[in-house]
Amino acid sequence: MIEKYDDLCATNDNFLRKKNNIYITAKQEKILEKYNISVDKYSSLNELIYVIEEYLNNSFEYLEDLDLVSQELSEFKYYNYTNK
Repeated sequence: MIEKYDDLCATNDNFLRKKNNIYITAKQEKILEKYNISVDKYSSLNELIYVIEEYLNNSFEYLEDLDLVSQELSEFKYYNYTNK
């Protein structure tokens, strides 16, 4: 059963994967790689979001795909790590 789940995750870019204690989809990771941001360098979601926001703030153009990743990760953080 686990093998089938792993196979399904490997073929679907929208499944969350845990990488360095950060839950991220393959699609989000590909977008980050496009801007030379490696998830492997960061040990927390907060650090990763901070680096993305810094990149966006220092960019001379609007990077819609990177901004979307930042929003998605921030929402994930809010709904999964904030006491409500």
